[in-house]
Amino acid sequence: MISDSHLRLGIPSKGRLSDLATDLLTQAGLKFRRQNRGLFARVSGMNIDLVYLRTDDIPTLCAEGAIDMGITGSDLVEEAGADVQGRMKFGVGRCRLAFCIPDDSPITSAAELDGKRIATSFPNVTREYLAKCGATAHLVSLAGSVEAMIQLGVADAIVDLVETGSTLAANRLRILEEIGHYETVLIQNSKPRLNEIADRLVQRLEGVVIARDYSLVEYNIPRSKISEAEKITPGFNSPTINSLEDADWCSVQVMVRRADVVDAMDQLKAIGASAVFEMTLNNCRL
Repeated sequence: MISDSHLRLGIPSKGRLSDLATDLLTQAGLKFRRQNRGLFARVSGMNIDLVYLRTDDIPTLCAEGAIDMGITGSDLVEEAGADVQGRMKFGVGRCRLAFCIPDDSPITSAAELDGKRIATSFPNVTREYLAKCGATAHLVSLAGSVEAMIQLGVADAIVDLVETGSTLAANRLRILEEIGHYETVLIQNSKPRLNEIADRLVQRLEGVVIARDYSLVEYNIPRSKISEAEKITPGFNSPTINSLEDADWCSVQVMVRRADVVDAMDQLKAIGASAVFEMTLNNCRL
């Protein structure tokens, strides 16, 4: 049973976003076990109850106060029009919401969809965007996949989430116009309670998200080259520099964005660094 003294965190009950949320919470040090696909799970050592919900219900239930916080997609928050606070972005689950039409369609803009039929799982967002374009369309609201609706004769266009574009290509569709970019987010009720617990949870999750973006790079460098090395690897605030037995050399530890690590290692080697290592970060506090 859930308790009023515990923060209620809604997470998706199934699917890819459920796996993502579970992984994030586990890496953040939350210990819990969901038994027999139950609706609730209690976090050990923290006053947090997990509530397993449909992903698209999380924004509404958070706004209504049934849960205090929730992990969901920012696209679903916008579609629900939920009055919630955005506490953090996870930098994962990124996608685009876009108008898509057949490859051979002569339509060149969303404004030309006036009077057309559009199949989508995002009728509210679609309607608002069309209104800005001065267009009105007949919206066919569907809960599931919409890619086949044009071939079935249900719609002239669709509005759907796009990641790689491979599904569009398979259905001979192309992007006409993008509505927006979305990702996985943590939201909170607009009248928050148990703020201390909520802030502690956010701090833990931020530690995981930042660690995923950075690596720890360690290398030895002549002291005469430290200023050059710092230009290559300035660190989050500044590098950690330790003395070595050879007084002319020192050891440096520094956080580097993972996307930049390989280039940084090449540049460090070029100015005389040795024993250059990259180490994975699992969690951090900055």
